Amino acid sequence: MRAVVVNSFGGPEAVEVVEAGVPEPGARQVRIKVAAASLNPVDAGVRAGVFGGAGKRIGLGWDVAGTVDAVGVASAWSVGDEVVALDYGMVKPLGTHAEYVVVDTDAVALAPASVDTVHAATLPLNALTALQALDLLELTPGRSLLVTGAAGAVGGYAVQLAAHRGIPVAGLAREGDEAFVRSLGAGRFVGGAVPDGEFDAVLDAAVLGEPALAAVRDGGRYVGVIPQAEPASVRGVRTSAVEVSADGAQLAELVRLVDEGVLTTRVAETFALQDAAKAHARLDGGGVRGRLVLVP
Repeated sequence: MRAVVVNSFGGPEAVEVVEAGVPEPGARQVRIKVAAASLNPVDAGVRAGVFGGAGKRIGLGWDVAGTVDAVGVASAWSVGDEVVALDYGMVKPLGTHAEYVVVDTDAVALAPASVDTVHAATLPLNALTALQALDLLELTPGRSLLVTGAAGAVGGYAVQLAAHRGIPVAGLAREGDEAFVRSLGAGRFVGGAVPDGEFDAVLDAAVLGEPALAAVRDGGRYVGVIPQAEPASVRGVRTSAVEVSADGAQLAELVRLVDEGVLTTRVAETFALQDAAKAHARLDGGGVRGRLVLVP
């Protein structure tokens, strides 16, 4: 099968499409025939060597939508199931940017019925990150939240999920994104400087760090999206960062919200698997609204 890997770190030119053996599922695993797999900023980080792994062949890709085509023992899934899944891992020999991928059975959920596989492939990593970050904040309805990067993939899902939970949410993004951010459910839009001390909590999807922390009231809460990179606590503000985990039950809940119209999937552009390096170059160019998706 074809798979996207890096053998040495660098820019988009480091991305290679190679021939690899088709992986076999072990106990409590399934093999998915990939129909679509989105490209995320974490893939660019892996490609650049941010997470280590020098000297190894590293497979790229975390998100997948496709069809179960083989199962290991004690798997809850059946051949032919249409599914989505998160394949967690910074340094792994194969990722979802391939024709087949093996994942743990507990990382899998039935695919949304209301969107195609390309759109479904944009859900797992970003929506799970948003959901798990919100859970870390432990906000009750009525407590105010600022989401930075509210027009982005994680931030957009966070705005929609927070609004769905009855949390008053403000979205910080570029001025041109105001209408879009409000359409996600933000009751307030912040397009300039981050206001100081106005919010009970901040979900810092834009990785602003200290400026985002300053927006939190004394004794409030801050959650970032890069583990171990959150700013130090000040003024009694509890700071932490989400490290996303592959949770099939949570993913199934997110799928339900897609099918109910609560969550909006966004695709910017699709690329053939063979053109993975071009997709990385497009991602590096910036200004992407929605996800780039690879299609084998």
